[in-house]
Amino acid sequence: MRTAWLKIRMGLCVLLLFAVIYALLSVIAYFVGANTPLIYALLAFVMVGIQFFIGPKIVERSMRVRYVSEQEQPELHRMVTELAMKAGIPKPRVGISEIAIPNAFAFGTSKKKARVCVTRRLMEMLSRDELEAVLGHELSHIKHQDMVVITALSVIPMICYFIYFSFFWSGIFGGMGRSRDGALPMMAIALIAFVVYFISNLIVLYVSRIREYYADAGSAELTRKPHELASALYKMIYGSAGAKPEKVKKEMESMRAFFAADPVTARRDLKDLRAADLNKDGKIDEYELRAFAERAKATRADRIMEIFSTHPNPVSRVKKLGEYL
Repeated sequence: MRTAWLKIRMGLCVLLLFAVIYALLSVIAYFVGANTPLIYALLAFVMVGIQFFIGPKIVERSMRVRYVSEQEQPELHRMVTELAMKAGIPKPRVGISEIAIPNAFAFGTSKKKARVCVTRRLMEMLSRDELEAVLGHELSHIKHQDMVVITALSVIPMICYFIYFSFFWSGIFGGMGRSRDGALPMMAIALIAFVVYFISNLIVLYVSRIREYYADAGSAELTRKPHELASALYKMIYGSAGAKPEKVKKEMESMRAFFAADPVTARRDLKDLRAADLNKDGKIDEYELRAFAERAKATRADRIMEIFSTHPNPVSRVKKLGEYL
């Protein structure tokens, strides 16, 4: 029941985004003609299809994934198998990501075609229980099928921006060959589309943050050890903070949604989470998580910055994990 509100919020956001794009297409139909919205609807369908078919290949190449057999990584396969059985999903394909940042991620077009990957750096840094908690988080993404949801939703801001771009320039040049009187409706639609683009982007980011909370809850449910996930997040942020900021931003900016912790904000996040490590041993145990959850609170500035982030604020995220103890 504790995850019910998260699931409801995701569902409401999906309905809201599709209602928004439907309203935008209706406005275009009213001012321009019935055929034009059909073009954008078809474009949206094509773009979703392309993302579904080539998206996994892009992730594999960008994150330098190599799939491993049970003979190569028996313990990793064993954990994934056990967690998949607990989650009630088919065992995903298991891979190693050859990037220097500690990370784990799941992707795929369905539960049957899902993949779960970890980096070597992550396996070196985490204990077995911490790694199991992280894998539980990633398998929860697969169980909830939020990968499919976020892929479909991310197309909507792209379509809104394309509408803005095309109508803006059509308005500039007189409304596609019409009289100059036709430019005003074109510019009005462009302005509406840009506003919708901005708002829909914020909604997609909001859904991205909800799916992280939802997967955290799923990990706590599967492993019964939320403090191990909190500790793993702390270590992952510590490991990410050690990477050169310029290199991280250049190589990983477009793939931030595929990180369990945002590598771009890792240095700032590490300062906030150090308060949870009371004995300074580099991990967060059950007592420390409980104490941190009782007293920690994200600042107003952090909450505002979170609006533009793919990931929840780490203080809020770890605090939420304390509720599952």
